[in-house]
Amino acid sequence: MSKTALIFGAGSGISASFARQLKSDGYRVALAARRPEKLAELAAQTAAVVLAADSTRPDQVSAAFDHLDRNFGHLDVVLYNASQRVRGPIAELDPAAVKEAVEVTAFGGFVVAQQAARRMLARGSGTIMFTGASASVKGYAQSAAFAMGKFALRGLAQSMARELHPQGIHIAHFVI
Repeated sequence: MSKTALIFGAGSGISASFARQLKSDGYRVALAARRPEKLAELAAQTAAVVLAADSTRPDQVSAAFDHLDRNFGHLDVVLYNASQRVRGPIAELDPAAVKEAVEVTAFGGFVVAQQAARRMLARGSGTIMFTGASASVKGYAQSAAFAMGKFALRGLAQSMARELHPQGIHIAHFVI
């Protein structure tokens, strides 16, 4: 049985490097993003399946995982790499933009991780990873929304690790 991986919030940076490494390690790769058209070159390089899905929409995330259930059979690795930044002085930030940024960075991580965990628990194995940032541990001036999302994502990873590790699921949060 081949090894499989899903990168949610795929793009041209960290996730592209990870996708290329996974492919070279023999994984079948799936890439999910809100705008999948930006992934054509990476998909060609990695022979990846490309899925259109917004991580803040549970129905779209569920549909992406259902598609992979039918076509991959299982997932060994899931990386959540989606985030959104809103910069500016706290007194001037648009609350709607901050809400959206936190939804993408933190809530989306929960939605994707929940779908991954359900499948991995059934198998008793798997790895779920989250891309963090220095903002996961230290808030910076004019970066409140990003810090809020990344702090929450780190907390999610810590909680999941304590719950799921005894059941064979590995959780990692990387500060990059």
